[in-house]
Amino acid sequence: LICRGLVSSASRPREDSWLKSLFVRKVDPRKDAHSNLLAKRETSSLYKLQIHNVKPECLDAYNKLCQEVLPKIHEEKHYPCALVGTWNTWYGEQDQAVHLWRYEGGYPALNEVMSKLRQNKEFLEFRKERGNMLLSRKNQLLLEFSFWNEPVPREGPNIYELRSYQLRPGTMIEWGNYWARAIRFRQDNNEAVGGFFSQIGQLYMVHHLWAYKDLQTREDIRNAAWHKPGWDELVYYTVPLIQEMESRIMIPLKISPLQ
Repeated sequence: LICRGLVSSASRPREDSWLKSLFVRKVDPRKDAHSNLLAKRETSSLYKLQIHNVKPECLDAYNKLCQEVLPKIHEEKHYPCALVGTWNTWYGEQDQAVHLWRYEGGYPALNEVMSKLRQNKEFLEFRKERGNMLLSRKNQLLLEFSFWNEPVPREGPNIYELRSYQLRPGTMIEWGNYWARAIRFRQDNNEAVGGFFSQIGQLYMVHHLWAYKDLQTREDIRNAAWHKPGWDELVYYTVPLIQEMESRIMIPLKISPLQ
């Protein structure tokens, strides 16, 4: 009994800290959707993340087709959308393509683009040909966190990491609170590209997009963060909010504005 009491007492402070991280709110206590509390107010941009699993024997043809058609949509002045980046997954799920689009004007812009593309014969042929190359596909509609960098074109060569987090339902505000402080630890090397959270599709998903010169640079930058006072505490409090997480290392296509 004495030993059990000692063990219980020793573990209680850490348990109390963990429980505190789940219930303490540090945001404005008004009743409001987390999208209104966390998203950028100065813009009304909506993002679409597309993930396509391609038949292995079709990946080269798929990339060639995308490089012919996607720039035309990106450059069309009458379409209120822009291609933010397009990649192949290098490490992670293989034979995979990832596309990130921005719709400048939110849902009305998305509806306008979709309506116009349904009248675009070249795009309809592209979708048909592309469909024969795919094993599966999924997408999400995202908003960007107010405290993250705006994803803007950058010169390369770079590799990109898309870190995706499935959060426990009800914890998005806590995540935003901690990362609003944590992001300052990851700005020194210009590696932070963009941070997003899902609105439609798989919910309570967070995506962080990073750019690095190479894998060794990634390792060095991530290790350096642990030597900055406060980073370890923020990681400690965010880990209990996560149900699942995934890391993709991606290589941009030649047409990608993010190189």
